[in-house]
Amino acid sequence: MRQIDLHKLADDARFNRFHGLVLFWCALIIVFDGYDLSVVGIALPSIMKNMGVDATHAGFMVSSALFGMMFGAIFLGTIADRIGRRWAIVICVALFSIFTAAAGLAKDPVTFGAMRFLAGLGIGGVMPNVVAHMTEYSPKKIRATLVTLMFSGYAVGGIIAAILGKSFIEAYGWQSVFFAAGLPVLLIPVILKSLPESMPFLLAKGRTEALKTIASKLDPSYKPLASDRFAVPAEDKADSAPIKHLFAEGRAFSTVMFWIAFFMCLFMVFALSSWLTKLMASAGYSLGSALTFVLVLNVGAMAGAILGGWLADRFHIKYVLAGMYALAAVSLTLLGYKMPTPVLFVLVGLAGASTIGTQIVANAYTGQFYPMAVRSTGLGWALGVGRSGAILAPILIGTLVGMNLPLQQNFMAIAIPAVIGMVAVLFVNHERSASAHPAEASVERPQAAASVSVAQGG
Repeated sequence: MRQIDLHKLADDARFNRFHGLVLFWCALIIVFDGYDLSVVGIALPSIMKNMGVDATHAGFMVSSALFGMMFGAIFLGTIADRIGRRWAIVICVALFSIFTAAAGLAKDPVTFGAMRFLAGLGIGGVMPNVVAHMTEYSPKKIRATLVTLMFSGYAVGGIIAAILGKSFIEAYGWQSVFFAAGLPVLLIPVILKSLPESMPFLLAKGRTEALKTIASKLDPSYKPLASDRFAVPAEDKADSAPIKHLFAEGRAFSTVMFWIAFFMCLFMVFALSSWLTKLMASAGYSLGSALTFVLVLNVGAMAGAILGGWLADRFHIKYVLAGMYALAAVSLTLLGYKMPTPVLFVLVGLAGASTIGTQIVANAYTGQFYPMAVRSTGLGWALGVGRSGAILAPILIGTLVGMNLPLQQNFMAIAIPAVIGMVAVLFVNHERSASAHPAEASVERPQAAASVSVAQGG
């Protein structure tokens, strides 16, 4: 009787067509997610004009999705470890597609805000699930690269929203870009058929044949036998209380540090997205069209995410991430000083790389930190807590802008969280990371024989 260590099988696998398929679907879902989150910012001036709302009501309309994302990340991140990650992802796609499209039918700000809250549940919930899924199936040597490459789809979605939004809104009205967001729901049957289920979930449900199919795709040299039994490390085994594992086995302090780091990073991301254009305009800069600004910020985010992931696979991911927070502190501080427009755009690109890009690398690190069975839960709670920073940022920075402070002080207020986030990351105890130490396999059945690793030809 052979016992197959699924964790080791995934770690030691060589990238193949199966990994490419998982990467494709997870990245495509994140593109949809990024589009749905960005489309409001692109259409907001037209929505305000059409509905006749002021800036206060417009702020509520935007923040409603952020509240939804906070609850979605926690609830749908946690429930995925109970109902299966594949179904949780499909529920999220249905939520953000249907309710973003429904927002296009809204005639008043309250209805619009309600639709965006429901869409936000899916937007926030899908992030921890696809990161956990990509982390689970990625070979260890290129794990951070694949996760950050996948998550760069978020920036691609923002770019698509900017490009399509400009032409669609002018030709067909602001509603058209929201109706377009409903199209991904048509792909749900294909996603269910193409995306594999989480291995610890299948193990907990005793679905041995499904695990044999996945194992043969992870490692084509594996030939299933009727007597094969599967296992994961004991800490990766799914159970009915995943939240407690975030604080077990010495992870409690690091969990809190991740929550602080996420809060600070998402504060910076949403402070920039809400107030950067206004701050630059008040300082006398001409940034050109909003399309150009969105493109520069998101191209920088893509570059930062991909380069950060590449560096994380070659150096220590913890210190790469801390360095990205440090870059954010420097680039954001420099934005407060007057300089030539070309230099400004370089700094905006660096700001995108070291805020949005940093958040993507932080997602990758958090996904690696927690055991396989609670990755969605761990990342979901970190993102959920972090969303409170996203909600606070537009309000706090808006208050500072209203005080007519010097430009440098406004950007210092955005840069300070980068320093706090860097310190929080440095305090993470990497020795407690699931990727930092081997663990003994926990068998599917107690009477199973000693472990044999297929990756080693057992």
